[in-house]
Amino acid sequence: MTIEHQTTTEIDVVKAFLSALERKETAEAIALLDPLATYQNVPFPAAKGRDQIARQLNGLERQFNGFEVRYHNIAANGPVVLTERTDILTMGSVSGAFWVCGTFEVHDEKITLWRDRFDFADLTWSFVRGAGQALRAKLTGR
Repeated sequence: MTIEHQTTTEIDVVKAFLSALERKETAEAIALLDPLATYQNVPFPAAKGRDQIARQLNGLERQFNGFEVRYHNIAANGPVVLTERTDILTMGSVSGAFWVCGTFEVHDEKITLWRDRFDFADLTWSFVRGAGQALRAKLTGR
């Protein structure tokens, strides 16, 4: 009898991780992190280790009631996965959509490095636009 081994690509691991965050399944996302993983939202200081990253993710989940990812490009070169995407964060009735470039390193189906880069001006303006849209919807009843 032959046993088939199913392999998971590095891209699949990254997509599963971000998908779990979208569904607010933070524990599921954290399980995809290596215990010694590093997370850095550039230019903020890096969180080192699964426990520090879990604290940050749980804090973000409490602060934002929604998170969505729209992929523009995703590519892998060995263990390195690059994502070009739009992230959408929702706080109350206000959503902000902004460009993010992510670098992930995946080893043995666990994320060992997660580094995101974004433009503060883009992030700020996305929430200004989102606040305007929320206000307009409230005033017009739509």
